[in-house]
Amino acid sequence: MNASHPHTGSGSTDDLDKAAWRRRIGAGRAAVSAQQQVSEANALTASVRELVGDLTEPTVCCYVPFGTEPGSIGVLDVLREAGARVLLPVIPDERAPLDWSEYTGTSSLVPGPYRGVLEPGGPRLGAEAIGDAAIVFVPALAVDRHGARLGRGAGYYDRSLVFARDDARLIAVVRDDELVERLPAEPHDVRMSAALTPGNGVVPLAGTA
Repeated sequence: MNASHPHTGSGSTDDLDKAAWRRRIGAGRAAVSAQQQVSEANALTASVRELVGDLTEPTVCCYVPFGTEPGSIGVLDVLREAGARVLLPVIPDERAPLDWSEYTGTSSLVPGPYRGVLEPGGPRLGAEAIGDAAIVFVPALAVDRHGARLGRGAGYYDRSLVFARDDARLIAVVRDDELVERLPAEPHDVRMSAALTPGNGVVPLAGTA
């Protein structure tokens, strides 16, 4: 798939607010088959392997996909095989920036408090640890071609990305048709540098409205 609008419907999306976009994308993700998830995960893993093939700075922030989010734990192992130090988010009890901990293999993962999301069980490194990363893979429901990202609405990444390095590559991971022309955005939203999709690999984004 390589569409400019989500596959959850047709017609103009110019007047949709964030809540409407979330419903739209959520409906599409609910219809994703297990076979499609596996195929997409394999494609994303291959793209990540190519992306980090010449990794010169060792720290990468990533996350464990859950539900019908695109991707798999295999991406984390590819990053480690490439020599990366992989940091994963730990969701705080309050609406605050994410904490971070190192991923050292699947045995290091434990169920977190939020919908069973897996988290690393090792030492906590603090919210500022994201500042060590040259690449930050960011979960998203959608991202537009100007870098505006649509999250789930809890605000954890909005609070966390302000600690990222100015030169860090912020890469939103979405399905092909979740890379759209325009999303509603606020002036303070941190823009993504690129999108990573199963069909198109890494797609650079404009980064400005």
